[in-house]
Amino acid sequence: MIVEKFVLTPFQQNTRVVVCEETRRAICIDPGAASAGLEAFIKDNGFELQAVTLTHGHFDHIGGISAIHQSFPDAEILLHKDDEDFYRGLPEQPLMMGIPRHQLAILGFDYPAPPPITRNWQDGELYAVGNLQFKVLHCPGHTRGHVVLAEEREKAVFVGDCLFEGSIGRTDLPGGDFDQLIDSITNKILTLGDDFVVYSGHGPETTVGRERMTNPFLTGAVRMSRGRYI
Repeated sequence: MIVEKFVLTPFQQNTRVVVCEETRRAICIDPGAASAGLEAFIKDNGFELQAVTLTHGHFDHIGGISAIHQSFPDAEILLHKDDEDFYRGLPEQPLMMGIPRHQLAILGFDYPAPPPITRNWQDGELYAVGNLQFKVLHCPGHTRGHVVLAEEREKAVFVGDCLFEGSIGRTDLPGGDFDQLIDSITNKILTLGDDFVVYSGHGPETTVGRERMTNPFLTGAVRMSRGRYI
């Protein structure tokens, strides 16, 4: 398995291209912004992009969807149904985050309407990319329709904004729920095994075991009370 990371957007979001080495089939996970380097990586290496796989619908993870769809129109687009409202509302999302309209173009957040979704993720489905098999796990809490993609033979899990090195995803945005996110991490991600590499949507890679032992949100060192971390 080849994993190539492109750090995009002012939020330093990790967009990844994941490739089956044997078949050269690939997916792009969470295209945060248009990226000539990402597109060149796929084309110059002769990879076949079969899908754009979205962990959730926040604009820093889907902002490049129109650009990559234009370059690879045959690649399907996959998203959980519970985040379709975010997806369809992409052009307005930055405004909901408090970014003034006159700054959208300067920041690269002036998005066109996104292309149609091909189909929705189903919790527990197995998604094949050549010889790779990704298990799709619905992990709400950061958003209602967040999913993670686990490749058990490669000991890899792509977690979007559920889990970070030493932290967890925000739960103060629409659709967020702290208790639900902790439940998703505990029962869907930590159960994969300590040797799984965790590929997060922001920041460096980590492992399930490291986060189980040291992440303050998972050890109980940090708790939530009345909407505040304590």
